[in-house]
Amino acid sequence: MNKFQQYEEKAELLKALAHPIRLCIVDGLINNECNVTRMRECLDLPQSTVSQHLGILKSRGIIRGRRQGTEICYTVTNELVKDLMKVLMNVVAHNRSLERKD
Repeated sequence: MNKFQQYEEKAELLKALAHPIRLCIVDGLINNECNVTRMRECLDLPQSTVSQHLGILKSRGIIRGRRQGTEICYTVTNELVKDLMKVLMNVVAHNRSLERKD
């Protein structure tokens, strides 16, 4: 094992998250299970675009779909990603509060 192999999985997760639409999807799915139709309406994007991003997140093991009748409801299952998103959103909130004080 070379000295960088331990970081490969983490780098792949970060690459998968490194898109604003996927960050938005993951942020929304952390607290709420959701289907493609609802995400499409919320994001105001074509269904094919939402499905493409969900496919990337699913292939990296970040989300999982659960069939509910004719729909598939998605949720974030990767605990590292949940932790990363909490840190990221806390940093964003902190920076916004600093900007308001200026």
